[in-house]
Amino acid sequence: MPTVEVADLKDGDFLLDVREDDEWQAGHAAGALHIPISEFVARYGELTEAAPQDGRVHVICRSGGRSAQVTMYLVQQGIDAVNVDGGMQVWQAAGRDVVTDGGDPGFVI
Repeated sequence: MPTVEVADLKDGDFLLDVREDDEWQAGHAAGALHIPISEFVARYGELTEAAPQDGRVHVICRSGGRSAQVTMYLVQQGIDAVNVDGGMQVWQAAGRDVVTDGGDPGFVI
């Protein structure tokens, strides 16, 4: 499974958050694309429209399990995708910004 550490992510890297709506609303990485895993197959076209053509898709969830599933699916579709190790829990612990849709400070649930 292709994996990347939170510390290796740079500003501007394309981030796909596959957590559910309540988790997203509590807090997420600014600029991430949100497609819950429960809706992923039906909304796959949103990812292909938003993702950089020749870039990498960094997939994140709370701890890494759901994002691993989506990463494997994307790799099977020929997309350069990697799982963000430790997910949003490690993201927040590393001091990365977690925000709400309104831009206020958020938190990981």
